[in-house]
Amino acid sequence: MNSRIAVVVAVMVTLIIGILVGRSLAPVQDGDSAEDTGPEILYWVAPMDPNYRRDEPGKSPMGMDLVPVYAGDEATDSGVVAIDPTLLNNLGVRTALAERGTLPRKIETVGYIGYDEDTLQHVHTRVDGWIEKLATTATGDPVTKGQLLFELYSPTLVNAQQEFLAALASNNTVLRNASRDRLAALGVTAAEIRRLEQEREASQRVRVYAQSDGVIAHLGVREGIFVTPATEVMSVARLDRVWVLAEVFERQSAWVEPGQEATVELDYLPGKLLRGTVDYVYPELDPKTRTLKVRLRFDNEGETLRPNMFARVVIDGAAIDNIVHVPREAVIRGGSSSRVVVDLGEGRFQSREILIGIESGDRVAVRRGLDEGERVVTSAQFLIDSESNIDVALERMESTR
Repeated sequence: MNSRIAVVVAVMVTLIIGILVGRSLAPVQDGDSAEDTGPEILYWVAPMDPNYRRDEPGKSPMGMDLVPVYAGDEATDSGVVAIDPTLLNNLGVRTALAERGTLPRKIETVGYIGYDEDTLQHVHTRVDGWIEKLATTATGDPVTKGQLLFELYSPTLVNAQQEFLAALASNNTVLRNASRDRLAALGVTAAEIRRLEQEREASQRVRVYAQSDGVIAHLGVREGIFVTPATEVMSVARLDRVWVLAEVFERQSAWVEPGQEATVELDYLPGKLLRGTVDYVYPELDPKTRTLKVRLRFDNEGETLRPNMFARVVIDGAAIDNIVHVPREAVIRGGSSSRVVVDLGEGRFQSREILIGIESGDRVAVRRGLDEGERVVTSAQFLIDSESNIDVALERMESTR
């Protein structure tokens, strides 16, 4: 009897233990514990250092919250990194499309304004003499056509006038014409010769007048100074048209040619663009600066452009058609190569080496390594590129083991 009771008790105890164990192993079905926990977290990583990994949440050495890396988000291709969408938003990652089209060759450089030397007049005397009276006394003085510039005393001119008067008195036509031609050759104006014919009196001073409107660009004499034909008394320049002398780099020298349009902006006229054309491309480079001088011609209405002013110049060179180009800020420049970070979608990015071409404004031509329609990163690309390079290096190390 006692043995039966003992067997029954043992069976009941075993049954109770089985029930308790079964309940503890059974999945919980209540609402609080039945929530979907989502993808499995593989590890936690520092946002700025992909090598800093931990098995639980925490802080990075820089004090930033560790970011979870989920199963399936780890990179599988060489150089491809996967970034959590939240981190992408925090980093402010922006992208742009690689476009195919026409890329204008814009040459941005600097220059300075100068006189139009085609209209510059150098005033010399044709005989030796002395400046008796100087009508203009300073560089920059404005002059008008026909205005008196200076008076010259020259014994040679006085003698030539007296010879002409003697020829007039002799009624010798040949001698008269020869004397008149000699006066003209010595620089005496036709009006002064007519005065001699009418008044029959030699002038001790010969007057020299301005041939056009302008300003005194150079004044090389003062009253009383002795001058010769080699002496530049003064030069008169017009301001209704000016030159802008700019310099372009050697690599851009093939882009510029006469007739191209150009714009100029000056500091004292902010926001105002002046338009002109390329007038002449000089045949040789400066051996010191390795730049090519280019001459631009601009109409100077109102004489707002003044010689020796500093100017920012943009020359519109010939455009290149059917070429892939990206924003300048997307290109990561290295010592011997250039790269971009390509957005592969779904939070995956790849650093890719490219061969760049010309640069125009804020765009850069891509000759190899990138296709039309691919999306490149234009901000925070340096961080992504660094992580991609680290991952590639680690893969190479693993493959050599």
